[in-house]
Amino acid sequence: MSTAASDDAPGGDAPDGGRYGEAVFRPEQPGEGERIDFGALAYDDTTVARLRALGAGPGWHCLDVGAGTGTVSRRLLSEAGVSRVLAVDRDVRFLGARPVHGLDVLEADITAPEAIPGRFSLVHARFVLMHLPERDRVIRALADMVAPGGVLVLGDAVDLTGDRTPDTPYSAAMRAMWQGLRDTIGTDVSWVPSYPQLLREAGLLSVGAEVHVPPLLPGSPISRFWADTWERSRTAMLATGLVDDPAVDAAIRYLGSEDCAALSAGMLTAWGRKPAQA
Repeated sequence: MSTAASDDAPGGDAPDGGRYGEAVFRPEQPGEGERIDFGALAYDDTTVARLRALGAGPGWHCLDVGAGTGTVSRRLLSEAGVSRVLAVDRDVRFLGARPVHGLDVLEADITAPEAIPGRFSLVHARFVLMHLPERDRVIRALADMVAPGGVLVLGDAVDLTGDRTPDTPYSAAMRAMWQGLRDTIGTDVSWVPSYPQLLREAGLLSVGAEVHVPPLLPGSPISRFWADTWERSRTAMLATGLVDDPAVDAAIRYLGSEDCAALSAGMLTAWGRKPAQA
C-alpha cells in the first residue's frame, strides 16, 4: 500500500485522514520507503510474471501508476526489456532517488483531467484503487490511456479474514486495520473482486484474474510489511474499539512466531485488453 498518485479523487477527500492516505502512510516518515519495499518483495515476482505473460517486452511503452519505490517499473525495464516506463506517483521522492535508463518519473494526481498525456501499451496500477472513491470512473480513465491492442492490469488487496476465520492476534489486527483505514482514509477492499466485471464494462476484452497469497513466515517480507503497516495505522486501529495497544503488540509478536498460522491478505490481479484497431 503505497501513497500512490491516485489514492483519492477530486471532491472525494477521505473522512478524517486527508487525501492520498498521507495522514497514515506519510512519505516523509522514516522507514516508509522500506515498508513499501517489503510489500514489493512479497508481490513483485507475481506481478512481473503476469505482466510478461501478457506480452510486456521490447517496444512497449508502459505506465506504472502509484509506482511507490519503482520496483515494478525497474523490473519491466531490466527483465521484460520494455522500451520505456513512465512511473507516476503523488510523491516521487523514492523514485527520483533511484534513476535508471528508460525510466521517466512524473509527480501527478492520476485522477486530475489530462494528468498524463499519451497512450500506453501497458497501464498498471497496484494497491492504488482500493484507496479511491469513484473507482468506476478512474478505471474507465485508465482504460482510455491504453493504446489499441494494449492491456490494463489492476492489482489490489483482498481481505481473507471472513466470519469463519479463526480468532487469532493476526485476524483481530487485520479486521481493526481494514475498519480503521476505511474510517480514516477511505480504504475499501470489499469491491476488489468486482475488478473483472469493471474491466469488461470499460470495454476491455480477454479479461482474466488471479489471486496470490504470500505465506506468513517469521521474518518474511510480508510479515514485516504488516507489522510496519500496523504500527503506522495503530491510531486508526485503536479508534475502532476492536483492539487495544496490547492486542496490536500481540499481533506483531504473533507474526514473528512459529505459532503463526494465518492467511495474509491476498493480491487480486485482473487484466483486460483493448481491442486492436482495424
